[in-house]
Amino acid sequence: LAVDILHDVGRSINPAIDRGQIEGGFVQGMGWLTTEELVWNAQGALSTHAPSTYKIPTAHDVPEHFVVDFFGEPNPEDSIYRSKAVGEPPLMLAIAVFQALRDAVGSTDPGTGSVKLRAPATPEAVLTALGGIGDHADAKQRPGQGQGQGQGLGQGLGLGLGPAQAPT
Repeated sequence: LAVDILHDVGRSINPAIDRGQIEGGFVQGMGWLTTEELVWNAQGALSTHAPSTYKIPTAHDVPEHFVVDFFGEPNPEDSIYRSKAVGEPPLMLAIAVFQALRDAVGSTDPGTGSVKLRAPATPEAVLTALGGIGDHADAKQRPGQGQGQGQGLGQGLGLGLGPAQAPT
């Protein structure tokens, strides 16, 4: 996974903070769309209610190639130092990660039309989507890669996603 972001911060007041906000927002969005699944128990209570019960992104999930550049123009609107907000907008840039996974699933059986991949695109959701578009030997469980063994699907595809944690 490689990430290149060009973000319009206007005239940055503090480039280090802006860069951190962009990187953090993107990684947070990546987790939201790939690992942070809501699961309810049989009584209807939310089982995945805290970082201890679902997988949030860690430093190990950040792509090795992660480049953030700033668009070089000041904000034309009258603002403090001609800067722009950078807090939440980068979160939505992670939709590109979800779409890349969707494209990867679709590439296994071209011409089949719409790919049904739910968000978050957990390894289980990707396997389900692969099973839903044809006969895919790669999506079937392989010896030595059953529950709790081997790699997460994302790792096997080289996407940098670890195995999902089961809620307790």
